Amino acid sequence: MSSDPPASSGRKPDASFAGFGRIVSAEDRRRWQEAMSRRAQDAFARGQAALQAGNTSLGLFWLERAERMSRHNPNLKWSVGLACLSAGRVSDCLMRMEELRQDFDLREAAFLEVICLVRLQRMEDAARRMQAALSHFHATPQTYPLAGQIASAAGRPGWMTASNTGTVFVETARTFRLFLDGQEHLQGAGSGTYDLPEDWRSARSLEIKVGRRHVLGSPLDIAALTRCESFVEAAANGLRGWIWTPAEPEYSPRILLWDGTTVWAEAFSEDVDSDIPLARTRAFHVPASRLPEKDMDLLELWDENGRLLTGAPVDPRVGQLVSGLTDTLPIGLRPTKVRAWKMRPHRPRASPGCAVVIPVYADLRRTMDCLRTVLSTCPVDVPVIVVDDATPEPLLARELDQLAEQGRIILIRHFRNCGFPISANDGMRAAEGRDILLLNSDTLVPAGWVERLRARLAFTDVGTVTPFSNDATILSYPAVDRPNPVPSLVEMRALDRLCQATFMHADAASRNVPDLPTAHGFCMAISAECLAEIGLFREDLFAQGYGEENDFCLRASAKGFRHVAAPDLFVAHVGSASFGTSRKSLGARNLKILNALHPGYDRLVQRFIEADPLHDTRRRLDIARLIRVARGRATMLMVQHDAGGGVGRVVRERSEAFEAEGGFALALRPHEQGCRVEDALDSKRFPNLKFRFPDELPLLLDVLRDVHVEAVEWHHLIGHAPCIRTLHERLGVPYDVFIHDHVWFCPRISLCDGEGRYCGEPDIARCEQCVTRWGGYLGEDISVSDLVARSGRELSSARRLMAPCEDTVRRIRRHFPGLTIEAVALEDDSALRKFIRTGRHSVSAQPLRVCVVGGISQWKGYDTLLALAAEIQTHRLPIELSLVGHTHDDDALMALGVRVTGEYREDEVQALICQQKPDVGLIPSIAPETWCYALGQIWRSGLEAVCFDLGAQGERVNRSGTGLAVPLGMPPFQLAMLLLRRWGDAR
Repeated sequence: MSSDPPASSGRKPDASFAGFGRIVSAEDRRRWQEAMSRRAQDAFARGQAALQAGNTSLGLFWLERAERMSRHNPNLKWSVGLACLSAGRVSDCLMRMEELRQDFDLREAAFLEVICLVRLQRMEDAARRMQAALSHFHATPQTYPLAGQIASAAGRPGWMTASNTGTVFVETARTFRLFLDGQEHLQGAGSGTYDLPEDWRSARSLEIKVGRRHVLGSPLDIAALTRCESFVEAAANGLRGWIWTPAEPEYSPRILLWDGTTVWAEAFSEDVDSDIPLARTRAFHVPASRLPEKDMDLLELWDENGRLLTGAPVDPRVGQLVSGLTDTLPIGLRPTKVRAWKMRPHRPRASPGCAVVIPVYADLRRTMDCLRTVLSTCPVDVPVIVVDDATPEPLLARELDQLAEQGRIILIRHFRNCGFPISANDGMRAAEGRDILLLNSDTLVPAGWVERLRARLAFTDVGTVTPFSNDATILSYPAVDRPNPVPSLVEMRALDRLCQATFMHADAASRNVPDLPTAHGFCMAISAECLAEIGLFREDLFAQGYGEENDFCLRASAKGFRHVAAPDLFVAHVGSASFGTSRKSLGARNLKILNALHPGYDRLVQRFIEADPLHDTRRRLDIARLIRVARGRATMLMVQHDAGGGVGRVVRERSEAFEAEGGFALALRPHEQGCRVEDALDSKRFPNLKFRFPDELPLLLDVLRDVHVEAVEWHHLIGHAPCIRTLHERLGVPYDVFIHDHVWFCPRISLCDGEGRYCGEPDIARCEQCVTRWGGYLGEDISVSDLVARSGRELSSARRLMAPCEDTVRRIRRHFPGLTIEAVALEDDSALRKFIRTGRHSVSAQPLRVCVVGGISQWKGYDTLLALAAEIQTHRLPIELSLVGHTHDDDALMALGVRVTGEYREDEVQALICQQKPDVGLIPSIAPETWCYALGQIWRSGLEAVCFDLGAQGERVNRSGTGLAVPLGMPPFQLAMLLLRRWGDAR
């Protein structure tokens, strides 16, 4: 039941489990990720080849295997969705298309979603989704028949679709009228293509009405149809970039240059790093010969809607900077290496006053939520300066106007969108020499935020201050290495109170927070002196924004200013998606500029991340939250290894049962430097509870006492530091043991030698010979005799001993006589057996389909499966093998004709078994299992099971009265013939 060690290669192995003293390097992770990527790419290529050859079933098998290996790849999701539709799995296609539409606003997914709904005969839903699709996207001619069908079924007088070419196609048998923003512009006599008025792009809505009724697709959202995603950057040979119109990817956009001339983007880009599936970006290039020769200024490039391209305005000389051609550049573009600068004196300073600056663009709800929290918490002497960066939302503009009229904000309005750096600068200029609290419009602030930031600005050497947040890179909490949930207003206030209380009760040493390499612009306090000496954000380099605050901080560091954290303050941050698909390109471009201008910046940040000096601060917050969560409940500490598998499932299920009775369950896992503590039912809840041994063992004990651990339950000690074996003694509580495998007397855990043979559990002398020859997996230097002696002491001292089945109880008692061990079944076999359908056979003239389930290591029968596949192929037996799971060498099995699905989630396994259309299940384990969850999955799918007659698998199959438990060592050919005789074609 424990996760399996790797198959032996005949040499003495190292410890195979992650844990104390075993470091997994970044290089190890990189190699693993590359291997997974190669396997996914291979499966994708095989799937595409099978589809092209007309084998839809096989193609879908390979594509789904690739999808499971790269679960977050939207391109794979799209390909699998199409294959599902071809294979008649319409609901599976619909699920994927809905996700792609919601995540990426993908036109193709929107229309394919409609096709799925029609095939499922959900016509009302189809009409609703077609209305949404036609009102946002251009429909290609291939979609016309479907649109007509749905319009007729929905009782609409026709349908419409518009194009960025300035035309609208209408299909109706009656006279219609066309309106732009409610004003009638033309009448049409029936179906056809009509030209739109010249200024149609400046309108918001286009309507087509027959009488008073809208046709399907009306009203159309013009902004959605015309929206361009774009990007431009300076290169050594001019300007280059890309642009496309997601609502009409076949349209070739026109780019308007600074001098009134145009550039067409026609050829598709080949090197754009996009997360959007089916993105058809079109490349453009403005050669150096078309750039101004003298007095080179920032160059503006617009799309056809009059919007600046992302990355514009752009200084063409930046191309020389990032290319390393810096000799002829002006001083402002010359690189300055990052180094340890001399710090300013640390003395109290008197503040010249303070102002809040909030650049605003869109998102009425979030912006007003932000402003409400700001206006309710700002002292009366702190002005709130809002910079409206030409919002496209009239309702937001009106709300800002009202606040300005009421005197609650100072409003600065741009009449064209300028981007964050310019907006922030305009607001800071208006602050007239005050300290600045620069705030994103998608934040929520707590009471006292102004005072706490100003308190940290009150020293001459402090240039900037940044609080903690859910989304602030190096200042994120709880996790810094993955996204955190966005807290609600109530949750934000609770987190802020936690930060205050934790900081207030910390000792003096813990209050000394380290300097930061850079502030974060979501909420950034800047001293007036720093701003006056360093200057504003650079408007010539960072366009719409990303990296401007980093550049500012690096310039400030060079002048001796420090950047500090405010760990006693938490500000919620939704996180920006304002750059759309262009965000990744703009971020990469600006990071290149940042590193070219400040060589060593990347390494500066990387050193900070590696050192993680804020870890202790985050851990104190986690400890405080943990104590609050556990308050009033008895806590059980579940000690487990770090390999998941069956052990992880048992820990989860026992934790659920313990919490259902009012308790609280914690998990203790090994870590390369010590251990980590987790909520047993939510491993991401407290990501900072890592403790280094031996230095932080006392702290760990204090935390466990504070949460009132009343007992420890051992599930697996492999990978743990030795001190964990006596943790219960230090806590003064009892411990129970759940026996998951044979690690108590077998250093190889599985009772198999290095050639994959079940050992039969010989005496200790022969066990010593086996380990000497083949090695062990414990990760510690201990003889078999010492292991058995230690296990005897530990098992006999436990309050309670549990094992999953009677077979395991007997085996443990054989080695440790006199123990009282309770058999605790992990599933209800009587309920599972009700699923089994006996008497089934393979379909006439079809091969017998045999399905194996799980992660198949050597001791779980990999060699048996490989040999069985070879016999089937050699003798051309009418048997098809499938593995719903994975092995250490899937390729070898697949080369022999075995269908291997690859890794799966627990909630997918039944669907995957069903897809194989199996006739019987096979458990090929050649060593005694202690439970075998795979058997439960086979039974749950309605299949009888065949296994070798040993361990829990044999015990359970024999007790079920179904299937077969065959002698261990049965030759593979004999096993194949037995399967055919029992479950093959009955005729």
